[in-house]
Amino acid sequence: MKFALLLGAALAPLAFAGSALAQSGPAIDPQGGPVTALDEVIVTGEPVMRNRTDDVVPTLSYDLEYFQRFEPLTAGDALKRVPSVTFLSDVLESDGVRIRGLDSAYTQILINGERVPGANLDRSFFVDRIPAELIERVEVVRSSSANRSGDAVAGAINIVLRDALSLDGGYLRLGAINFPDSEYGQWGGTYGAVWGGQVGPGRLLIGGNIQDRRNPKDKFSQRFDEPGGELDNTEVQTDVRDGTDYSANASYDVEVAGGNLQLSGLFVRTDRVQDENSIEYIEGIETAANIDTINANPLDIQTDNWAVNSRYEREMLGGETTFRLGYAAIDDQQVETETEFAVEDEVIEGEITRTDITDEEIQAALEHKLNLNGMELEFGVQYSDKTRDTAIFAADAEAEGETAFRPLLAGEFGDFEAIDGGVSTIEETRIDPYIMLSGETGAVKWEAGLRYETTDTTIIDETVAAEDRVNDKDYGILLPSASARFQLTEEDRIVASVARTVRRPNFNFISPALLEGEYGDNDFEGNPELEPETAWGIDLGYERRLGRRGVFGVNVFYRDITDLIEITSTGRPSEEEPEALVLTAENVGDGQVWGIEFDLSTPLDFIGMPNTGVFLNYSWLDSAVDDFLGERRFNSQSDYVVNAGFTHDIPSWGAAFGATYRKQGDAESRIAAEEVLTSYGADLEVFVEKRIASNIVVRLTGSNLLDSSKDEVFDKFDTIEDQIDRDYDEYEIETEKAGPVYQLVMRVAF
Repeated sequence: MKFALLLGAALAPLAFAGSALAQSGPAIDPQGGPVTALDEVIVTGEPVMRNRTDDVVPTLSYDLEYFQRFEPLTAGDALKRVPSVTFLSDVLESDGVRIRGLDSAYTQILINGERVPGANLDRSFFVDRIPAELIERVEVVRSSSANRSGDAVAGAINIVLRDALSLDGGYLRLGAINFPDSEYGQWGGTYGAVWGGQVGPGRLLIGGNIQDRRNPKDKFSQRFDEPGGELDNTEVQTDVRDGTDYSANASYDVEVAGGNLQLSGLFVRTDRVQDENSIEYIEGIETAANIDTINANPLDIQTDNWAVNSRYEREMLGGETTFRLGYAAIDDQQVETETEFAVEDEVIEGEITRTDITDEEIQAALEHKLNLNGMELEFGVQYSDKTRDTAIFAADAEAEGETAFRPLLAGEFGDFEAIDGGVSTIEETRIDPYIMLSGETGAVKWEAGLRYETTDTTIIDETVAAEDRVNDKDYGILLPSASARFQLTEEDRIVASVARTVRRPNFNFISPALLEGEYGDNDFEGNPELEPETAWGIDLGYERRLGRRGVFGVNVFYRDITDLIEITSTGRPSEEEPEALVLTAENVGDGQVWGIEFDLSTPLDFIGMPNTGVFLNYSWLDSAVDDFLGERRFNSQSDYVVNAGFTHDIPSWGAAFGATYRKQGDAESRIAAEEVLTSYGADLEVFVEKRIASNIVVRLTGSNLLDSSKDEVFDKFDTIEDQIDRDYDEYEIETEKAGPVYQLVMRVAF
């Protein structure tokens, strides 16, 4: 029924970001100019494979055409097909990238090679904030180099946006999206336009995009007093995330004073409401007479991201000098209301929380390259100045003697007051000089360098006592790195890399505020004296070219992390719960991460099917760390992730079709007072496309066709002592499901 409705939908033109070079620089056609708009939208007639880069550092590169046919809405949706990338998100969500299964804070997210601030406490950036429309290509950088920021223990994702040199012409875009809300679903739209060409002495690219986002899910929870024990209650919940994403980008490239000046800007707005409603039933008997509580929890989110960058390159001082200056910011505003009605007590309780987080960062760099007898010497200094302001206020309300659930009125809430740790400013300044030497000797291409990262952090928390309000911390870390690529034959090569990287502490871990009941009944107090984690990492990979366009690769990696940050006990009792403790974050020791990554991407030329392409990547992931209960894996690291798929082009029909399948393994997490096991079902996506004119293409896609579920098992305890003794507070099993999403889009080039 949904397919029939979709095929009958009225559509108009659309624009979609497309191809780029495997190497850095503008996309070009065979005549050496920018890719035309027509090249962007027509069916190519042959499969698009993973790029084989010329980088010395182990790097995987994927043009947007690799993802495009499955119509990803965001950069996160696109990254689902990349080796070793996992997510610990809700169904239909792809936000926090976890390279090699590690927490998002271990992965560095770059946009056009520059860091971007995120609203998250662990410093991570949600990639679902970036519409796929803006992407030129995605690079997965498995190791580190001296000329890049070292906070990439697991690796880095570089999202390269279109620039002024990547397109000649324009196209429009309009599409319809069907979301799984009911038998006929809910409808949304996706619209965009982009144009690139000569303007004055330089080249200009401008683009804009608006797309509806909706994620309706059903959740069901069962809560027991312990595993195998009595059923205390069940909870039936709906969770609908409904909103619109807006984005605009521009780029201008011009020759100035003997050099090249590049100017670029990006704006992305996420405007979303997350509406959760639930009913709890006593002893799991789902009748009106057994309703225990009714809960309504709407969350209104508006998140704005800005980035403005300039880059100037020119020949001078016997080499090439680069000046970079940029500004990036995120403004995250949220209003959350939670209202709960206790049926038996006839009491309605509510809380409103207002959150405003602004994180601004100014970045600058001065870099110079020299040719020294066939080798290249690069040196420079990179600077960043971050200011992060947090303001979180809450107000409570209560209405007694109510016989039915109702929303609480604004006048029933008390005054807004700052929550503990909710009003703070964090200032962080970094000055990072580096030097790097690279060259090529016979069949070996290599680079080696040193980077010294200095960090000066000031934390001002307005919610703590005056004597503890201001805390300063500064440190410097030397980060050596070296990589080499050995060309064994024309088809075979080996890439080896060793590098030291760093992870800075979470913002909430270095705030001195005392948070009551943060982990079960246990309180948490931040530790401004935390040292950053550091890691030595090794990557060793083999890659073979298959035919003209195919690639097979295998990579092994190992990370040895020191000064690991974990939640520990201070030994002090909680003032509110005498049997509970005050917890904190400390540098506790070492942890290790390792794994093997396989990657295959090739057309089937060798069996006479050059128009059919297949891809398969599989990553086996493992780790070890000691905590208060013994050895475990790093929290929430999936034990494997596999992606497989194919595309088939029919040039004589101007058509193509394909499918992709994804599955990631179970992930376990253990912190104070809670343990979680997370499992995901498999995900299947398909597409079919047809060229209906020389400059028009129509594509139909379906995602989440297997109705993938997210299943979680929670072991909950009041205190660490109870957790050690396995004296349960609650044992919960939760399942979350969502249905398929369909899109029908058309693109017209001009």
